[in-house]
Amino acid sequence: MARTGLGFDSHRFAPGRPLILGGVTIPHDEGLAGHSDADVLTHAVIDALLGAAGLGDIGQHFPDTEERWAGADSLALLRAVVELVGAAGHRVGNVDATVMLERPRLAPHRDAIRVSLAAGLGVAEADVNVKATTGEGMGFVGRAEGAAALAVATLLDASRRG
Repeated sequence: MARTGLGFDSHRFAPGRPLILGGVTIPHDEGLAGHSDADVLTHAVIDALLGAAGLGDIGQHFPDTEERWAGADSLALLRAVVELVGAAGHRVGNVDATVMLERPRLAPHRDAIRVSLAAGLGVAEADVNVKATTGEGMGFVGRAEGAAALAVATLLDASRRG
């Protein structure tokens, strides 16, 4: 049986921080503010996985009130969630995600992001799709105040292959 989960995250831009999306550092004059590395894309994927498995959300597992998660590498968190999902009897089928930000352009980094997320998820690159869009000048994304990401994950029964 397949299970599907939806994840969403958003963070505002902040000077003096690296911009990390899907585990890849993207050249930009600002990064995203957050307790961890603020990787909005990986956070959305994590929530999609947790949702599909019925295991709550990222805040329950890695609360921003706990100092041990300060500056945390979101790909390490992703790998931990994949282990939780596996322990619950599921395996990752595929992930489809959209990053919403005005700039920088993600097209030159899309392949590296897919490779990074696939490695964190333990799946083939073909099982990860990443898209990008802008806010067309509307809302916090359109005003370049921050970035958001939406992800959908499909989990499969770990005992079945194919």
